[in-house]
Formats: sequence, structure tokens, C-alpha cells
Amino acid sequence: MLDRRVFLQLSGAGVMASLLRARAAFAQTQGEKRFVFIFLRGGLDGLHALAPFADAEYRRLRPTLALAGDQVVGLDGYFGLNAALSGLMPLYEAGELALIPAAATRYRERSHFDGQNMLENGSGRPFGARDGWLNRAILGLNGGDRRLGLALGPSVPLLMQGVAGIRTFAVSPLPEVDDDFLFRMGQIYQNDPLFAQAFRAAQAAVQPATALTMMDRPLAQRDFAVSAQVAAELLAAPEGPRIAAMEMQGWDTHHMQQGRLNALLAELAQGIVDLRHGLGAAWRETVVMVASEFGRTAAENGSRGTDHGTGGLVMLAGGAVAGGQILGEWPGLSARALYEARDVAPLNTCESLFKAVLTQHLGLAEGFVEDSVFPDSGGTAPFEGAIRS
Repeated sequence: MLDRRVFLQLSGAGVMASLLRARAAFAQTQGEKRFVFIFLRGGLDGLHALAPFADAEYRRLRPTLALAGDQVVGLDGYFGLNAALSGLMPLYEAGELALIPAAATRYRERSHFDGQNMLENGSGRPFGARDGWLNRAILGLNGGDRRLGLALGPSVPLLMQGVAGIRTFAVSPLPEVDDDFLFRMGQIYQNDPLFAQAFRAAQAAVQPATALTMMDRPLAQRDFAVSAQVAAELLAAPEGPRIAAMEMQGWDTHHMQQGRLNALLAELAQGIVDLRHGLGAAWRETVVMVASEFGRTAAENGSRGTDHGTGGLVMLAGGAVAGGQILGEWPGLSARALYEARDVAPLNTCESLFKAVLTQHLGLAEGFVEDSVFPDSGGTAPFEGAIRS
């Protein structure tokens, strides 16, 4: 068996070439439109990615986490892109990156499991469907051809599960344990002498091999980077898929958020840049959507992190995006503006953005989207102004 590191080094060329040779696995498509969904599992802190750095309320709410002027790339004098995402600035300047703050699904609780399930199943409620809205959407594309989808990761996410056949690619069989999970494990075991000792011993045993994994995430970076390269190669192929779903773990930043989140944001930015490079001319016909199950609290907590919130951030990248702008409504961060006195108010619905991609970009009929893809979306209209006409 190949060593994992060796496999990662080789996969960029050999694995992609072998997958592309298996042309029978993918359907020929009439259209050239591509769509990539990147799911950030854990709850992205939108205020750290797109910081309202000029707002005094932002600094009041985040005395240690608020980004200073030299930590952001200014966009409009009020908002600034986290410097860890600076690799995306060429896209923004080229009109190929749009940012939608204060975004969320219609879910209003703060459970990862329920929030992720509702985002993926598209039924309007947690566990309201056993398949995913993007899988259902595929059934309406290319005359009902069911082989347009590609899922990249250790398992097929609910978003892509359903009747439509989905091809898969995984670099690692299991996702890595993130730092927040280890922190919570330590909290649970700290008052139990037997378990606390065993936990410390286990940490010490793996420390030399993984000391940099949580902050610098070398293995996880390689996983996401390889997945992005594979996705780009396959989506660019004439006989390749047209719809792909990727995911990243580790966004549940309850403690010591800044360094960890900056590393994740840089990893995400590089993955999007890799997609652009690998797609080549097909980038002009591509939309990449980045979303999370919910945002995080407007105020930092006592552990220099943030807790589960509501309004978050959606990013849209690609040549088919009407980018170079911040879209949607912004509620502000005053005490009166916060949702339930703690979260960014969710003024822009993810469901409306999903519908915009399906109808305005992929060309699905609005009736099909309303009846079959989002059968209980509360009449949410497609978001306007995000997709190039």
C-alpha cells in the first residue's frame, strides 16, 4: 500500500489522468455551465472573513478578535477582506468574487447537526428529506441525465445523495480531528484523574508527528488542495461532470480562533485559486459557492473564540458571477440590530442564493426548482444581481 504522503504527491497527476481516461463514467453534457459547492462545516465566522473593520461596534464586541487595518484588505471603506483571503483579491478586482454577509438558511436554532441537515436536504426543516437538493436539481439538467455530479470527500454528503448517480473521489478515508474537538475532550476529562492522565498521554504520544497539524494543517491542506485540483480537472474535461460538492471541516472555532481560522481561510482561498487555474477556459462558465450551516456570535466569548450564531457569510466566485461587490442587505452591529441580542441578523437567505444559481446560472425552470428541488421554501425568490446575465 502507498504511504499516504506519497499518494498525495502522486495523486495530482496520475490519479487525475486515470480518472479522466474513464470517460464512460461521465455523461456528455449539452451545456457548459459548471457549479461547485464548498461546504464549510462547523459554522464560519463571517465577521472574521469579511470584517466591518471601520465599525466601532465591531471593535466593542470583539476587543481581542477584531481585525486591525493592517489585517484586512479594504474593499469599500467599511468592510475589509481578511488578509488570509488576500489570494482572492485578484478575483474580486476582476469582478469574479461576490460577498454576501448576514446570510443564513431559514434555520434559526444553533445545532450543527440540524443546521447542516436542513441546508443540505432543502426541505425547509431539519431531517425533512432523505436526499439532497443538489441531487434533485441534477435530475432536471441535461434532459434528465443522472451522471453529472461529483462528490469529493471521505463520504457523499447529504447534499448530493439521492436518485441521481454521483461519482466520488476521496484523498483520505476519514477527516482529521480538529483542534476544537480536542479542546472539548480535554475539558470533559480534566476532572477525571484516570481519563485526564490517559488523554495527556495520548496527546504526548502523537505530539511529535502532529504538532503543526492543528495550526498549519499540512495534511488537511493537502487533502483540500488535491480535491480542488481533481475537481478542476474533471469539471474541465469535455466528458466530465458539471456539478461538484466539496467540504472543509474545522470551522467550529469556540476558542483561540484567530490563528486557526486564518490558516483555514488561507487554505480555502488557495483551493478556489486552484479551481480557477485548473478549470482554464471553463472558469468563465463556472459558479463556486462557499457556505456554512450558520454564522457565529457577533461578540467574542471568554476563550477568544466565538459561539454558534445565525447570520454568516456566503461567497460566490467564478467567471459567471457578477462580482467585485458586496451584495445583499447589511443590518449593522448595534444592539438593536442584533438577532436575539447576540447574532448578526440573517437578512439574506441562502435558499434564495441556491435558487439563483439553479435558475439564473444552470438554467433550471423556476417551477421545477419550486416544486421538486425546494418544495417547502416559503416562497423565497431567487437572489437578484449575483449571476451575470
